[in-house]
This record gives sequence, C-alpha cells and structure tokens, in this order.
Amino acid sequence: MIVIIGFIIVFGAVAGGFIWSGGHLLALIHPAELLTIGGAALGAMIVMSPKKVLIDLLHGLLQCVKGTPYNRVAYDDLFKTMYDLFRFARREGLTSLEPHLNQPDSSEIFKKYPRITGNHHVIEFIRGALSPVIEGSARPEQLPEMLETEIRVIEEEHHAPLGVLTKTADGLPGFGIVAAVLGIVITMASIDGPVEEIGEKVGAALVGTFLGILMSYGVFGPLAVRLEFLGAAELAYFRTIATIVQGFATDLPPKIAIEHARRGVGSEYRPTRDQLDELFSQVDAAAR
Repeated sequence: MIVIIGFIIVFGAVAGGFIWSGGHLLALIHPAELLTIGGAALGAMIVMSPKKVLIDLLHGLLQCVKGTPYNRVAYDDLFKTMYDLFRFARREGLTSLEPHLNQPDSSEIFKKYPRITGNHHVIEFIRGALSPVIEGSARPEQLPEMLETEIRVIEEEHHAPLGVLTKTADGLPGFGIVAAVLGIVITMASIDGPVEEIGEKVGAALVGTFLGILMSYGVFGPLAVRLEFLGAAELAYFRTIATIVQGFATDLPPKIAIEHARRGVGSEYRPTRDQLDELFSQVDAAAR
C-alpha cells in the first residue's frame, strides 16, 4: 500500500506542477511513446534475464506492493515455533523431531503456526538446518558454515532480479531518447506542414524523453531500492533461524538460544525480553 501511495505522490506532483505551470495534461498522453519505451524496456529485460530471474522479478514486484512478510508477527511466530520444537526435542529426544520435519503439513507443532507452514522457503530452511543436527551428519562447529553457504545462495538469487531492474532503470532514459528521435524523424517528414502540427509532433517527441527519465528515476529506480530492502529483510529472517539452530546445536537451552537470536533482530521487529517471555508462556500454556 505504501508503494502505491508513493507512486500517487510522484505522478501527482509531476502532473500538478505541469498543470500549475499552465500545461494541459492531455499533452503528456501519447500512447505511441509509451509503446516504444515500454516495449523496448520489456524486450531488454527478457534478453538479459533467464526465465527464473524473470519469475523472481515478477514475484518481487508483487511483494513490493504487498510489503514484506517478514514482519514483527512473523518473528513472533518463528520464536514460538522454534521454542515449541526445541522443548519437545528436549523432552522426547532429538530424533522425535524427525516426523515433524519430514511431514510439516501433518505436524501437530507446525499446524499451530500457519504463517510458518505457509512459507515454503522458511519451512525448507528450518528442515535443512535441523536435519544434520538430528542425523548427526555434521558437528555443531560445522553448522555455521553450512547455513551461511545456503544464505549466500539466497542472497545471490535476490541480487539477480535486483540487477535486472537496476539495469532497466539505467536504460530507460536512453529508450526515452530513442522515442524522441523517432518523433523528430516523423516531424521532419511533415516539416512543410502547419506550425500547429509541427509543434504537436515536436511536443510528442519531447514527451518520450520526459517519460523515459520519469520512469527511470520515479518508478523503476525506487522499485529496485524497495526490492533490495525486501531482500535484506528476508535474509535477516533466515539468519535469525540459523542463529537459533546453531545455539541449540551447541546444547544451549531453547530459551537462551532464542534470546541470542532475538538480540540480532532489527529494532523494528525485535521483541523486548518481557515480550519474548510472554511468547514462551503462550507456548507453554497451549501445551498443557
């Protein structure tokens, strides 16, 4: 929602300033210029991007509008989920987690936290982090490197669509110039026509340059930065999971492992110590 509001402000300010200066809004509406710039930008994105990157970019743009799912509520659910899993493991034994990790959809623990089970990437990361601990295939000191390697892959996959969007934003002013040159070519073909007709065609050509710059710095550029922040929020969430699992793998009590991870959460989403204790109490109460 905040992205939509931002775009309304951007285009409202541009249109308002134009009208305030005595311009007519219809003079900025030239579908041919939009077709040239938009088509060229879309074609360039398709040329430079593998299929997966285009799909990830589309998902990322939709997420820009919806906002990050890794908010305060998501962190609260994560802390409760991990505490619930670990207290169960300490009571029933580490191998008792295997059925819950192998079939999270039917797990009585995971069913309590639909925001966690509804995020396929989070579930897979939790399973991948805990499986070596349960199987004994990795020593606790090996776990940080394993998890960091997986997080680096996630980070690289975030940077790919971000790079495509940034390069497209950089190219839009150039596509605007292309549209303007095409408009001038059309104008030159009518150079012996009425002055009003020539003025309209020159104006349409200049709109091409205007739209290219506006779309670059007013739309694609801000979306690229927004996408970067969304990626950082997701990486921070996965690093929190990694910290919790690493603490538990070194025999820290569940509450202490989660407390260590809590301290690494950004201030916007980090619960206080009292709030964390309240989350633990809710899990304990639900288990009775």
